[in-house]
Amino acid sequence: MSAGVGSVDVARGTVGRAALALLALLGYLAAASAQTAPLAEADGWRAYKARFVTESGRVVDTGNAGISHSEGQGYGMLLSVLAGDRATFERIWTWTRANLMVRDDQLVAWRWEPDRRPAVADMNDAADGDLLVAWALAEAVAAWGDPSHRVAGRRIAVELGRKLILPRAAHGPLLLPAAAGFSAEDRPDGPVVNLSYWVFPAFDRLPLLAPEFDWAGLDRSGRRLIRAARFGPARLPSEWVSLAGAAPRPADGFPPDFAYNGLRIPLYLAMAGTTDAELYAPFLALWPRPEAGNLPLVDTATGRPTVRLTEAGYGAIPALAACAAKGTPFPPGLARVRPEAEHYYPATLQLLALATLRTRYPACAPR
Repeated sequence: MSAGVGSVDVARGTVGRAALALLALLGYLAAASAQTAPLAEADGWRAYKARFVTESGRVVDTGNAGISHSEGQGYGMLLSVLAGDRATFERIWTWTRANLMVRDDQLVAWRWEPDRRPAVADMNDAADGDLLVAWALAEAVAAWGDPSHRVAGRRIAVELGRKLILPRAAHGPLLLPAAAGFSAEDRPDGPVVNLSYWVFPAFDRLPLLAPEFDWAGLDRSGRRLIRAARFGPARLPSEWVSLAGAAPRPADGFPPDFAYNGLRIPLYLAMAGTTDAELYAPFLALWPRPEAGNLPLVDTATGRPTVRLTEAGYGAIPALAACAAKGTPFPPGLARVRPEAEHYYPATLQLLALATLRTRYPACAPR
C-alpha cells in the first residue's frame, strides 16, 4: 500500500490536534495565572512536606514500610503545583527522574524500597503512577510555562498510550494496570483492570501532551465499568476486575475485596467534576457518616467489612462525594489536614479532596 495520501492526512490530523492542544494550553495558562493556589499553608501543606517529603524529593509512604512509589511521587508533584510550590515540585520530580525512570522506556518503575539493593527490584510500572506523573507535568506547564515539563510529560503520556491503552476492547478503550501481567496474553482471565487507576481528572489534561490518544474514550469506558462492576450485596467493585467475559467479574487469584485502592474511585470522579449521583450511590451507601470515622472496606462476595479506617483523612472522600452528588455541606472537622496524626495515604487523599472542594465545589466548603 502506498504511503502517500493516507500518511499525509494522518500527519495533518496529528499536527492539527497538537495545535489545538497548544492553543488550549495557552488559554489555560492565561486563566491559571490569575488564580490563587488552591492549597494553602493553613491546609497543612507545610506540615505535609515536613512529614512525607525528604530533602532529596522522595515522598515516603509511612504506612507501608517507608517505601516510595510512582503514585506517591505523582501525588507529591501534583500537590506542589496546587500549592504553587515550584521548589518542592522540582525536588520531587528530580528524585523521580533519577530513581524511578530506570526502565528502557519512558514509563515509571512503580516501587522503590529504601532497605533493598537495588532499590527498584521490580521493573514493572503502574498505570496510575504514570498518569499522575504525566498529569502533574502538564499542570506544571500550565503553572510555570517550562517547556521541559511538557517534553517530559509527553514522553510518558505517549508511552502510556502505546503500551497501556487497549483501544478496541469490547467495553471501550481499556487501561491496563501495568505494561506486563494483566493482558489477555498474560492471564486466562485477562484483561484485568483496576478501576482506581482511572485517574479521571487527568484525562482532561493529557490531550495537551498527547492528543493522538483517545483520553475521552478512556474516561467514558471507566464510567461505564464503574456502573457495571457492582458485585455482591454492597454493589461495589473489587480491586481487580476481569473483563474476559461478557460481564465484569472479580479477577482470579485476588481477594474479591473493595479495598484501599478503591477509595480513590469516588475521589477521582469528584476531582473531575462529576455530579452524577448514581455513580456515587454505592460508595455513599457504604459511608453514610464520613465525619464519624470508622469507615469500612468490604468483601464484595459477602458484603462484610474486612477492615475499618479510623484515620480522619479518609473521611474527606465520602464527604467530597456527598458534596458532588447531593450538594451536602463538607464537615468543618475534615477541612484541615493534620499530617502529624495521619499516615501518607489518608493525608494525601485529604489534601486532594480539599483542593477539589475549593476549586470545584466552593458552595459546599465550610464558611
